[in-house]
Amino acid sequence: MKVEITDVFLRDGLQDEPVIVSAAHKLEISEALIAAGLQRIEAASFVNPKRVPQMADAADIISTLPAVHGVTFTSLALNGKGIDRAVAAGATDIQVVTSASQAHSNANAGQAIEDALAGISEAVSRYPEVRFFAGISTAFTCPFEGSIDPGYLLRVVRAFKDMGIADVGLADTLGTTPTARVMASLHTVRDAEPELTYYLHLHNAHGQALATASAAAGTGVVRFDAALGGYGGCPFAPGAHGNIATEELVRHLHAEGHETGISEDRLAEAVRLARGILLRSPAAGLLDPAR
Repeated sequence: MKVEITDVFLRDGLQDEPVIVSAAHKLEISEALIAAGLQRIEAASFVNPKRVPQMADAADIISTLPAVHGVTFTSLALNGKGIDRAVAAGATDIQVVTSASQAHSNANAGQAIEDALAGISEAVSRYPEVRFFAGISTAFTCPFEGSIDPGYLLRVVRAFKDMGIADVGLADTLGTTPTARVMASLHTVRDAEPELTYYLHLHNAHGQALATASAAAGTGVVRFDAALGGYGGCPFAPGAHGNIATEELVRHLHAEGHETGISEDRLAEAVRLARGILLRSPAAGLLDPAR
C-alpha cells in the first residue's frame, strides 16, 4: 500500500525549539526533504509571532518557496486573520486547526472552540480557490481535560464537513493516547462520516506512535504527519512529546511492506542537516519576537 507522509519539521518541529532558524536554513532543509522524496511538506504556520517567534517569517517562507512539480507546501492557520495572512503570502494549501478540548482551545487559540470554528468558517468561505484541510488538536487526550469523548470529537469533525472540508487530521497532541483508544475514536468518526478522508498526526511518548501508525495503516489510513528527528511539540500543551520521527516511520512502514517513495539514506542526510542547523541557530529569547 502507498502511504503518504507529510513532514512537519519546519512548522511543528521548530515551534517548540528554543532557537530561531533562519529563512535560508529553512529553505535548505526543505530542499533536503524534497531530495529524500517527500512530496508534502508543512512549511509554516501563520500564528501570532509574539507567542510563537519561530514562525515570525511565515510569509517570507511561503512567498519564496520554489514551485516543484509533484511537491505540495502546506501552511497552518488557527483563525481568520491567519488564513488572510497565509493567502496574501501565496499559500495554496492551508490546514485550519482547532481543538477538540475547550481548555486547549483557550490556551492555544485564545478562544472557545465554537468561536474558533465560526471564524474559520467565515474565512474559508472567502477563498474558494484555496485547498483547505482540517486538523483537530487534542483529538484523543487533552493535558487539561483528560480523555476526549469520541462523540465530541465527531461534532468538531462535522463542523469542518459543514465548511466543505473533506480532509480531516486527528492529532494525538500529547503522544500519550494508547493505540486502542486512538483506533476506537478513529472508528467512531469514520463510521459516522465515512465519505471524509482521515489522516493522523502522532506525537510519540514511550515509542507507541509506531504501533498506532501500524494499526491505522492496517485499516486503510494512508497519510500521516511526522517530523525529522522526532522534533516538535505544542508550546500550549504541557507535557506534549515530540512528533513521530519521519525516518523511523518510513523505516517502519517499509519493513511492513508499504511504499512511501522516500529514500531512507537521503532522509538520514536531511536529519543530520536539520540537527546541525538547530545547533548553530541563535536562541529565541535573544531575538525580538516581532521580527
